[in-house]
Amino acid sequence: MSDLSYATLAAAFAEQALFEDKTWQLSPQAWPLTPEQAGELERIGAACLEFHQALETLYLRSAAGKNLLRNKPLLAPWVADYLDRGKPEALVRHAREARNRGAFPTVLRPDLLLTEEGFALTELDSVPGGIGLTAYLNRLYGGDTDPAVLGHGGAMVENFHLSLAGLRPEVRNPLVAILVSEEAATYRPEMRWLAEQLQRTGRRVFCMRPEDVFPLGGELFFDVEGTPEKIDIIYRFFELFDWPNLRIAPEILEAWQGGAVALAPPMRHFQEEKLALALFHHHLLAEFWAETVSARGLKLLRQLIPQSWIMDPAPLPPGAVLDGPRVGGRLPNDWRDLASASQKERDLIIKISGFHETAWGARSVLLGSDCSREEWQEGIEQALRLAPTNLHVLQEYRKPKRVQHAVYARPADGQPARAELKAGRLRLCPYFFVVGGQARLSGALATFCPPDKKIIHGMTDAALLPCRVLSLT
Repeated sequence: MSDLSYATLAAAFAEQALFEDKTWQLSPQAWPLTPEQAGELERIGAACLEFHQALETLYLRSAAGKNLLRNKPLLAPWVADYLDRGKPEALVRHAREARNRGAFPTVLRPDLLLTEEGFALTELDSVPGGIGLTAYLNRLYGGDTDPAVLGHGGAMVENFHLSLAGLRPEVRNPLVAILVSEEAATYRPEMRWLAEQLQRTGRRVFCMRPEDVFPLGGELFFDVEGTPEKIDIIYRFFELFDWPNLRIAPEILEAWQGGAVALAPPMRHFQEEKLALALFHHHLLAEFWAETVSARGLKLLRQLIPQSWIMDPAPLPPGAVLDGPRVGGRLPNDWRDLASASQKERDLIIKISGFHETAWGARSVLLGSDCSREEWQEGIEQALRLAPTNLHVLQEYRKPKRVQHAVYARPADGQPARAELKAGRLRLCPYFFVVGGQARLSGALATFCPPDKKIIHGMTDAALLPCRVLSLT
């Protein structure tokens, strides 16, 4: 594969703005993955799907007051209390409906940091952005024929559609409406591009605003050149906290209840909470995870998921301590004890769990070792103040290692652009589409940030790249 010139890349992005008013650094090369890393990504996808299947069992058994283990008593009503906290009652009832049993996100995207010890899974997103962008980058860097590029040959686009069409197998060429709310409008261009690629292959996929949808006789429609077209599947591109802002929301639920439309990802709040990763590490649930996740998946998830805790300010009995990080060599008996932690002990991240406008992106993320003591203390206090409706997660910070990659320096006037080998840190976001009960690896987006950036996310200083598997020879 030859390097892409700066002019080629700049021209490609100028004619197809996949993010509104967003720019990033350009690189001549896709991010290189070893065959071993690519194989690990495949295993991570299978483990993430297992995790979601076990999480459903955990939530529903907790909510119903049922035993969690096969041959030993274990009740955990507090799990459902955590996951339901702050959610509208109607949404909770919907999530528990029998018809939703076995309904999982159609796309899974773990956020993986590349550390000295390997990958660290910091989040597991079920409503991820970047699907259209990654598919576009795969095509730009690898065309349709380079088998080394993850997602070559349009795998992202094809598997996105297959994961949805499987929800209505009785409908030939179902009409899919990708609903992008105003809160998520930044991502509308890439979802529109994705829909256009599928339309070119004869698929009936359209990207629209929620207000473009209207009910008629218990079904949902939208206008195509003045003609009402019935919607078979809705792919919602918005987080569930945004649900009350949708005028059409009651009609969508009514159409789903009547079997007129399928919803993806399912509107099950417990699948969108970051605290699920902390439940995986909870000492009272260790036997549950061991019983419900395969030995292979369990071992991998234990390696991947950093130690995480739920910041519940419920009062403790005298003499009790929290299951949390140590401060001054001791376990805390109040989350406020973390305020006196040393900078080294503050290698911890606080972030809101979900169902909040700051829960996506990096907007609620606070790294203790990268802020003042006053900011750290205020972050703790805010987490405890919001706990009655919005729980926060405390997570061990695993520092990404320094790596190198070629990045173009922005050209001076009249001067050619030159690629330079630069140091940075990496976040890898593989996309898995659930087709036929299997998680299909269909592409991966690499975010390469300058080494001084502690929290890695899409930014002006970062390079956004597809991934390419290195040859064994």
